[in-house]
Amino acid sequence: MDHRSHIIVVEEDVEQRQRLIDYLERQNFRVSTAEDGAVIRRLVERDTPALVLLDIGLMGEDGVALIRWLREKSRIGIILVSAAIDTVDHAVGLEIGADDYMGKPYNPRELLAQTRSVLRRVTGAGGAPGCG
Repeated sequence: MDHRSHIIVVEEDVEQRQRLIDYLERQNFRVSTAEDGAVIRRLVERDTPALVLLDIGLMGEDGVALIRWLREKSRIGIILVSAAIDTVDHAVGLEIGADDYMGKPYNPRELLAQTRSVLRRVTGAGGAPGCG
C-alpha cells in the first residue's frame, strides 16, 4: 500500500498542471490530476485525497461549487490556487471551506510549505515530506 499523502491537482492549464505534478512528486507526494469538476468528482469518489489544490477559475463548474461539494464529502484539505485577484473570490472560497489560498504566479516552495501546513492540520501528521 502506498502511504504517501494523496493530492489532487485541479488545474486547466496543461503546462502549469504538469509542472506542479512533477514538483509534488519529487517531494514524495502521490499526485492525481483533474482538469475539470467532473474528473475531480470521479477521483474523490474512487480514492479520497488528503488535499486538493484547486484552481477556482475552472471552465464549466466553478471552484466555489467544487469546494461546497468537497466539504459535503469530507474534511480533506483544500488550497485555492488562482490567478484571480478579486479579494471577494478569495474571501468566499475561505468562507465556504477552503483552508488556504495561493495566488498565481506562486513560488513552488511557498506552495509546498502551505501544502504541508494544511496536511498537518487535516491529517495530524508531523509535516514530513509526503507523509499524511
